[in-house]
Amino acid sequence: MRKMVFVTKLAATHLAKIQSAAPDWKIIQGRDPEIWLPHLHDAEIIGGWHRHIISTCLEDPTAKLRWIHNWGAGVNQLPFEKLQQRNIMVTNSSGVHAYPISETILAMMLTLTRRIHLYVRNQMVKKWDHANLSLEMHGKTVGILGVGAIGSETAKLCKAFGMRVLGLRRSGTSAANVDEMYDVNGLTALLANSDYVVNTLPLTEESYHLIGKSEFETMKPSAFYINIGRGNTTDEPALVEALQTGQIAGAGLDVFAQEPLAADSPLWEMENVVMTPHSSGSTAHYDERVIEIFLPNLETYLSGQEPTINRVNLELQY
Repeated sequence: MRKMVFVTKLAATHLAKIQSAAPDWKIIQGRDPEIWLPHLHDAEIIGGWHRHIISTCLEDPTAKLRWIHNWGAGVNQLPFEKLQQRNIMVTNSSGVHAYPISETILAMMLTLTRRIHLYVRNQMVKKWDHANLSLEMHGKTVGILGVGAIGSETAKLCKAFGMRVLGLRRSGTSAANVDEMYDVNGLTALLANSDYVVNTLPLTEESYHLIGKSEFETMKPSAFYINIGRGNTTDEPALVEALQTGQIAGAGLDVFAQEPLAADSPLWEMENVVMTPHSSGSTAHYDERVIEIFLPNLETYLSGQEPTINRVNLELQY
């Protein structure tokens, strides 16, 4: 019997939909490795990712693995070379985060602009203080690094504030709600002209520390930097220095070079920083949206074809 293993707990409704699509398959699922470890070697499809997959499925030539569906959007943790060697197909859940993460991005932009975080702190100590409130978002320019599902939704929301939207993507091709699109060669121009820089980039060899000291020096001293992509797309010490010296006005951060963020990081106590614990994609609808991606791919796979929705390019690493 063909096997499908999910290294996460599925809701009964989602499990039923998968079983209905693949009635002759044995489906094993659960968060506890003891549940699925005995079946991993024989799994043809795996949903989610766990380090045990490397030794059991990628280093053993007798393993049956053909396709991995990553439960998240980011795939920088995957061993791309081993996957290529075994010719394993990989898809991800890109797109499921578009609503919650774009909402977090706008919340951070508004919080920093209208100094809401300082008012919350003052409320906790019963302090009545104006906090020098003077800025507004309407009519400003936002630069979005990575105009995929999240970047596109963010651009749409920013348009509600009458903002000018600049975008950056590898291809440089245009997108809805983006007034001007750049490829990577236009990064400097985007940074120099943006009042808000929003980083939604995945972590690849190309994007590692893409934003560092020289990039922060290019940005306006009045600009805010929002990073909800991956921590290591940003040189964190350079970010700290830019915030401490006033090279940029502030930052909204959901991702960090090291997670959890070290207790001795100066970011914790900066008044011009808003932070969330890599939680911007959290939503009650998460698994439901993943299944909406996985099921059509499963039907395609069962018909003898390769899944195409959110197919990860193993060479480009995203």
